[in-house]
Amino acid sequence: MSDRSNQLKHWLDQLGYRDYRLSPASEDASFRTYLRLKTGDGSRIVMDAPPEKESCGPFITVAQKLRDADLNAPAIIAQNLAEGFLVLTDFGCNDYLSQLNQESEGTLYADALAALLLMQTRIEADDLPSYDEALLNQELDLFHDWFLGRQLGISLDPAQQSSWQSIKQALVENALQQPQVFVHRDYHSRNLMKVDTHNPGILDFQDAVKGPITYDLVSLLRDCYIAWPPAHVDQLALDYYESACVHELVDVKAAQFMHWFNLMGIQRHLK
Repeated sequence: MSDRSNQLKHWLDQLGYRDYRLSPASEDASFRTYLRLKTGDGSRIVMDAPPEKESCGPFITVAQKLRDADLNAPAIIAQNLAEGFLVLTDFGCNDYLSQLNQESEGTLYADALAALLLMQTRIEADDLPSYDEALLNQELDLFHDWFLGRQLGISLDPAQQSSWQSIKQALVENALQQPQVFVHRDYHSRNLMKVDTHNPGILDFQDAVKGPITYDLVSLLRDCYIAWPPAHVDQLALDYYESACVHELVDVKAAQFMHWFNLMGIQRHLK
């Protein structure tokens, strides 16, 4: 048993857990891992975030913001910030990706879009990191440096490099000119859980920022894990635009909103 496993076992013993079973639940693109803690009285999730690599602080802060806005984020049952462990409520195994089909998508997307509207209207984002020009450029550079350079071994010539810089500038300006709201940053089918009450359960929100209003909408509707007919995606985006107008989140024509949405989709998938 590793030192990390021993630390977790010791802490769970201190919390009074007995006769439990731990199994992998999920991982994300970080040093965090998630374990399912099964006991005689139910199931919980353990977040393992080594403090020298990850901080539990942003997760705790954003979880509280979501719950205060009447959104279904995991409740924190116990925390050990010194060692980087949290015990959370368990939303189960039915993520949107596994549950979405022609019959279910109407209801599931309606719930997810309603939750997104609550995020953008109820959550104060001024104390979150800003999705500013530096961060937008840093993310777009991943496409140039990692995908083109390291994965494909492609070097841009001066003319191509100039074109790339112009594209980046247009995408960054598109993001910055939009209303700036709470942004989950990974609001897609693998981070939304289908639950029986208060759907959806919302996960992986610790990197939330204040940023462009179309970012999470693009993440959801132009999800890199599942695809729908373009006309259907556009209609869902326009329906959301109408709701955003009613709540005074935006004050532009539909064509401008869809322009934001489409360019935001390019930025999202490039990075």
